[in-house]
Amino acid sequence: MVNQVIIGSRDSDLAMWQASWVAEALQQAYPDRSFQIKGIKTKGDNILDVALAKIGDKGLFTKELEAALLNGTIHMAVHSMKDLPTQLPEGLDIGAVCEREYPGDVLISRNNLQLADLKKGARVGTSSLRRRAQLLHYRPDLQMVDIRGNLNTRLRKFKELELDALVLAYAGIKRLGFEELITQLIPFDICLPAVGQGSLGVELTSTDTATRAMLAHLDHRPSRTAIAAERAFMQRLEGGCQVPIGAYSQVEGELLTLTGTVFDLHGQTMLRHSITGSAVNAKQLGIRLAEVLIDHGAEKILHQARQEFGRYDK
Repeated sequence: MVNQVIIGSRDSDLAMWQASWVAEALQQAYPDRSFQIKGIKTKGDNILDVALAKIGDKGLFTKELEAALLNGTIHMAVHSMKDLPTQLPEGLDIGAVCEREYPGDVLISRNNLQLADLKKGARVGTSSLRRRAQLLHYRPDLQMVDIRGNLNTRLRKFKELELDALVLAYAGIKRLGFEELITQLIPFDICLPAVGQGSLGVELTSTDTATRAMLAHLDHRPSRTAIAAERAFMQRLEGGCQVPIGAYSQVEGELLTLTGTVFDLHGQTMLRHSITGSAVNAKQLGIRLAEVLIDHGAEKILHQARQEFGRYDK
């Protein structure tokens, strides 16, 4: 058994907070071990002047961490679940899905205004096509401004660019202690979250049984089940975090309810549906919901979105 466990993480403030949370939880459970955090820059951290969707989203914030896992530099990698591609590299697995924080998005605005009260043509910052599409569906008059960077950078740009509002994930805002900035929890009927948003996933090599046993302490079964349905939904649609797909799953007792949506980039065409069934069949429910949307034209909408936005090759 390894006495010093090395935890890999992106080196942003939020990612390091998340890795520290995992390290502290494991330290309490295993006081005889030593836990060290190793910060690693990813492709998504290094390219800040190009929209995420133009870079390509497969492993944008995870590939370098996964390489470190496979070459033995680190024992585990902490990710935001929304950043993890639905298809992991061969030899890697998710050892823990941590208990989910509230997964929704929030509005930060000048003068404490809510979405409905923003002036006509208000300039709203977001780096997410999912948020952009759903907000434009609700308020077609809004001007969406692309903002890249970590949480602190986006908050700074919000002020520097004199935007009217900024949309971010609640979980990150709470974890870094900026809750007082929130002016509205955006309702799910306006904006569904990204798949897996609000939860941390801890990745490890498939053969590392010792680390897997350790991570069982952090695995939260209802969160893992709910997110498994969302990830199956997205995988069946062959989507990623940079296409306009939103999903939210809730587990209540033995039942799971999953709501999913697909938009065009401008929020003009929307498909949205919900499905309820046994939580034991989480993945099958996700696939079934995706197929309902496919039957109503989801693949055409997503294909057009990819074609319209194009790719950035580096």
